Amino acid sequence: MKRIGMYPGTFDPITLGHLDIIGRAIKLVDHLVIGVAINRDKGPLFSLDERVEMVEREASALTGPGKATIAVQPFENLLMNFAEDVGASMIIRGLRAVSDFEYEFQMVGMNRHLNPDIEMVFLMAEAEHQSIASRLVKEIARLGGDVSKFTPPQVATELKAKFASTAP
Repeated sequence: MKRIGMYPGTFDPITLGHLDIIGRAIKLVDHLVIGVAINRDKGPLFSLDERVEMVEREASALTGPGKATIAVQPFENLLMNFAEDVGASMIIRGLRAVSDFEYEFQMVGMNRHLNPDIEMVFLMAEAEHQSIASRLVKEIARLGGDVSKFTPPQVATELKAKFASTAP
């Protein structure tokens, strides 16, 4: 039976931390669906199409012969419903700090009530990626800082361009 995992997030933008988790997640599954959340409440900097394209482009370097396949799909419905729709038997989440664990612990309890057959799998971010958060990366870029330590080169360029186009 094919093991399908799902890694959800807003990926606004995708960071080296996200790619670290994706790279390790594909070792656990035969097929990984990266779910790009629409999440209008967060007011993303990049459009849905831009975020999907970024994730597809950056994650494609992690695939190849003998490796798990990757698909990128946007979603707006309940996480557990999306996982069911794509046939996932596990949802993969990255953890950076204790605060992430507290939030995720609450979510596990709720998700187990919604579908006890889908496992939640947590992967700790590598030490060099634990401080990376998309929210902070955007703030650094907005203020003209160098984000090349936190994002792939093309994403850093796209962030710089995005803020240059919105400068007063």
